[in-house]
Amino acid sequence: MSEPGPVVVGNLASAHDTARRVADLTGARLDMRGTDFTDTAPHLRGLFDAGHAIIGIMSSGILIRALAPSLGDKRAEPPVLAVAEDASAVVPLLGGHRGANALARQIATSLNTGAAVTTAGDVSLGVALDEPPEGWRLENPEAAKPAMAALLRGTSATLSGEAPWLAPLLVAGTVTPAPATGDAPVVLSVEGNEPLVFRRQQFALGVGCARGCPPDELIALVSATLADNGISLFEVASIHSIDLKADEAAIHSLAAHLNVPASFFSAEQLEAETGRLKNPSDVVFAEVGCHGVAEGAALAAAGQGATLAIEKHKSANATCALAKITGEPSQGQPRGRLAVVGIGPGQPEWRTPEATRLIAEADELVGYGLYIDLLGPAAKGKIRHDFPLGDEEARCRHALEAAGQGRNVALICSGDAGIYAMGALVMELLHRDTHNGGVSPAARRVEVIHAPGISALQAASARAGAMLGHDFCAISLSDLLTPREDIQKRIRAAAEGDFVIAFYNPVSKRRRTLLAEAREVLLQHRPADTPVLLASSLGRPEEKLVLRTLGELSVDEVDMLTIVLVGASTSKTVQTGDISAGANGTMIYTPRGYAKKMDGVPS
Repeated sequence: MSEPGPVVVGNLASAHDTARRVADLTGARLDMRGTDFTDTAPHLRGLFDAGHAIIGIMSSGILIRALAPSLGDKRAEPPVLAVAEDASAVVPLLGGHRGANALARQIATSLNTGAAVTTAGDVSLGVALDEPPEGWRLENPEAAKPAMAALLRGTSATLSGEAPWLAPLLVAGTVTPAPATGDAPVVLSVEGNEPLVFRRQQFALGVGCARGCPPDELIALVSATLADNGISLFEVASIHSIDLKADEAAIHSLAAHLNVPASFFSAEQLEAETGRLKNPSDVVFAEVGCHGVAEGAALAAAGQGATLAIEKHKSANATCALAKITGEPSQGQPRGRLAVVGIGPGQPEWRTPEATRLIAEADELVGYGLYIDLLGPAAKGKIRHDFPLGDEEARCRHALEAAGQGRNVALICSGDAGIYAMGALVMELLHRDTHNGGVSPAARRVEVIHAPGISALQAASARAGAMLGHDFCAISLSDLLTPREDIQKRIRAAAEGDFVIAFYNPVSKRRRTLLAEAREVLLQHRPADTPVLLASSLGRPEEKLVLRTLGELSVDEVDMLTIVLVGASTSKTVQTGDISAGANGTMIYTPRGYAKKMDGVPS
């Protein structure tokens, strides 16, 4: 999947010119914020948690204070750089070995200034041994830190093999070249330390397997086949198969095991490789439309002129073959991904880091236009497909079919996508047969991720206190998709069960009676002074909370954007001295029974 792109963030008008220059240079998105730090800080944390490289046109102190709560594993942190507003300095703060140092030097060169790189390896050795460049892998990364420390102390070392990017080590004089033969790996031997073994990723791995092949079987087959032929797993650049296997767990488990991407070719693309196959099969052709999957996929990915380094090997349920990459490799089509994302009420602070990350990684955004608009800068620069209210099925179909073409798509929903939103419809379309209203076979093979969000019932309860402190339920009063009789049955059951009830879709221009009917049913089972909360536009500037009792609840106060929370018979109100809390200072909660413990009543 594509990495989230870099973002240039400025918070003063005086920073705009420098910010624009840096954004143009790096191809980054430009986010100019206001002068209010309370707005800039959460925005920066959201970008950081989503994996964006951040280039702040601001002081290092602002970036450090803003990101401090999010700092954790340095191996996973994205690059963070501070650039002076007058372009006089570039300081990589985080992610030095994940691209920050290189990015700092690139920006500094363009701005005709200096990059304040402080990472010991880069400064003293001229290279970061634990972060090889693209196309190279370090077999034993755990040995890099002590080896670098020893080199910094002046310990002698030898370097064998061809790796131009390690040439700076030879300049200092403590590292001397050593002879290497054939395709031997590049080895840096530091006296008294475990040698560092670097491998060039020079092979494309083709695989095939039966449906439901155990992942361990495919991993074992590949590991044994490569070992028997003297090839390291670290020399594999990518994994490939036929597109019919895009959703095969064994293949994706193998890709995760090797930490390389997987992609897929059509039967027609693989059939074009028939002339280069060592083991063409009419049986395979009859089943999938090409004469070889493992060998064909390896050759198709390795490029024109490539030949097989290892012809097809097989186990009971799997096959594999290897081709050495020559010229420009072809990656095929990656498995598409659909992230069904709940963004909560809309404000970034109520959006989960997972949701923010999935939105950042997406190539395309699909959803009701207002929901995509609520993403603000996070939607900037992305392909978007807006659908009106009422076109929910078309919205979900489009998202699945776009993902079926190998794209990374985020379906944007307000609240929680699995609560009265698109999550269930996506699953229903996947569950249906293709010829019975379902989606295409390609769409059925995509990866689907459901990212939870804060639902309106959670937000309303929290704003008012703790209405959902005990058993509760949610009922939609829309009879567009649910028979009216079913809704009425559920209202009666919830009333008899004394649940706190969250009414979604309470009224519309056409529907004006079900909420009133629900009120009358509930009054038969709980007191007229039962607290009722009317909440709308939660988490947004126009947020409104109104407290009523069940006896005085009026349909005319409610619209389609309102969620109605009706307390249980045990729900209580508490008056506070803070007029901004709850509904005009009144908080609501539903006790769970702790009073018995506090009063010493035996359970």
